[in-house]
Amino acid sequence: MSEKRIEKVWQSMENNLQAKTGKPLEEWIEIINKQPFTRTSDKVHYLKSEFGLGQGYAGLIIYKAKVAAAGAPDTPEQLIEKQYTGKENLKPIYDKLVEIVKKFGDDVEIAPRISYVSITRNTQFAMFTPATRIRFDVALKLKGQEPKGVLEALPSPGMCTHKIKVNSLEDITPEVIEWLQLAYSKS
Repeated sequence: MSEKRIEKVWQSMENNLQAKTGKPLEEWIEIINKQPFTRTSDKVHYLKSEFGLGQGYAGLIIYKAKVAAAGAPDTPEQLIEKQYTGKENLKPIYDKLVEIVKKFGDDVEIAPRISYVSITRNTQFAMFTPATRIRFDVALKLKGQEPKGVLEALPSPGMCTHKIKVNSLEDITPEVIEWLQLAYSKS
């Protein structure tokens, strides 16, 4: 999926938000900005549990609220730079994983967001996140897959259902690549 296609999807979601929810984007931004939450996951949980929104609409609202608060949106390069500020040791892991997933097919889309990078084909199949200063998480969409080996089930699955913790380049083993490829093939 190209970056232009992703932008079209987000624009379509934004255009349909009021029809689906009865509220325009500006009202949703006010609602989320009034909440005391600082973590994105808490904001998503709030929008989903209190208003019945799906993951996509919750993500759109939170993203647009952050963009509105920050001014002009960052470029993909700026988003990546900000993610790895203070976590520069994890950037080689990100670079290697992007190199690997791009080899899966020319339909792989790398879409940086504020705190993670969405990896999509027809749909999102992975997320790359510098989780802490020393750990990188690969979240995967593998519905129905039993956890085994390095693959862990997420306690509260959303778009992604599993994760793999990566602490170094050496942790990017053939097993990790196989799990990534499986998620790609299922998307």
